[in-house]
Amino acid sequence: MKKIKAILMWLVKAIAVVSALAVTSFFFSTLSLIHGKEMPASDFVGGNPSIINLLNSEVFMGLIFVITLSIFGYVGYLLWRLHEVAVHETQHKKSAHSNLVFILSLCGLFINKVWWIFALIIAFTRWDVISDGLSAIIRKGVQDSKSTGEETK
Repeated sequence: MKKIKAILMWLVKAIAVVSALAVTSFFFSTLSLIHGKEMPASDFVGGNPSIINLLNSEVFMGLIFVITLSIFGYVGYLLWRLHEVAVHETQHKKSAHSNLVFILSLCGLFINKVWWIFALIIAFTRWDVISDGLSAIIRKGVQDSKSTGEETK
């Protein structure tokens, strides 16, 4: 019973999306004509080619307009998601560098892309591993200086 209900809900949503696309396409198709005028068949040698009839169709051009706007919007959304990947990574890790990465991302958006690269490096670096490595280097240096009898001043 739940599967049938889920299928029916999906079908209703699909019909709503297709209907909204058709209504939006028709709305935008009524805004203008191709080249602002009707193109009679006498303008063409041998008659009116079939592609011209399609391109002169207001509904088809409205559909193309809606699809083009949708593609531009989706690509813009994907580019924004790519730009914010460093911020999302620091939020996911609950990192202490979240504010710094956010500021660097904004600088990368408005000033120079190098700042965005710095934000990516800070966001995806394993700072715990780096701190352990540096601590080991310092510890080894301190132990070596004690074993040779040297003191640091």
